[in-house]
Amino acid sequence: MRITIDTERRELVQHEDGRERVLPLYSREAFDAISHLWIVVGWDQKHPYTFSWMGRPIIQLPHDLIRIQEVIHRVRPDVLIETGVAHGGSLVFYASLFRAMAKGRAIGVDVEIRPHNRRAIEAHELFPWIRLIEGDSAGPDVVRRVAAEIGVGESVMVVLDSDHSRDHVLAELEAYHGLVTPGSYIVATDGVMHWVSRTPRGKPEWSWDNPITAVEEFAARHAEFVIERPRWPFNESRLTEDVTHWPSAWLRRL
Repeated sequence: MRITIDTERRELVQHEDGRERVLPLYSREAFDAISHLWIVVGWDQKHPYTFSWMGRPIIQLPHDLIRIQEVIHRVRPDVLIETGVAHGGSLVFYASLFRAMAKGRAIGVDVEIRPHNRRAIEAHELFPWIRLIEGDSAGPDVVRRVAAEIGVGESVMVVLDSDHSRDHVLAELEAYHGLVTPGSYIVATDGVMHWVSRTPRGKPEWSWDNPITAVEEFAARHAEFVIERPRWPFNESRLTEDVTHWPSAWLRRL
């Protein structure tokens, strides 16, 4: 697709397969088209690698952080399990929410927590709200260790943010879905891989080897989960679509 933006005529023109679609520049449809292109180019330019939360690199799109904050505040899980620790920014972000709500804690799981990152996380003022577990996130022994951290009757939410290949995400979905409590979510992040497969930093196989295909396959055989983007609790605009790296990420347990 080719996109032409004419600010003088206030038009956005989409050119595809010999056809043109003309949109008013100041419209919801034009905003969605521009936002999608911004997401793809921004991912290639490593835009998310420019943010931190309370001193730790977070490597997330701010839009996605605000949206998951909305869900955490509504669901109020006792435990949030995150696979993929990296620098620990997301764990610190979740811990800050739990401290503010006076409820909840975060468990971070990673096949390798690098020593300098572990030291920084453990030295952080929010570490009392964080538990670290090292090992293969989809391995049975690690899953049992995570499950042992959950008390009887506690509500649970899961965020998958480690290896984003289809097979690994599907393995994590199968490993952790049983811990998710009704009304809560398991979130398979970074389906943006599907969109960026043709960018300079992307890989062609990402068009199918991505979290979206894993989520769709998982949902097809687990009727207790539905792919459902959480509602926005506040919206005084005409917009309806997220500007996100997490398309088709949200699986709600019925």
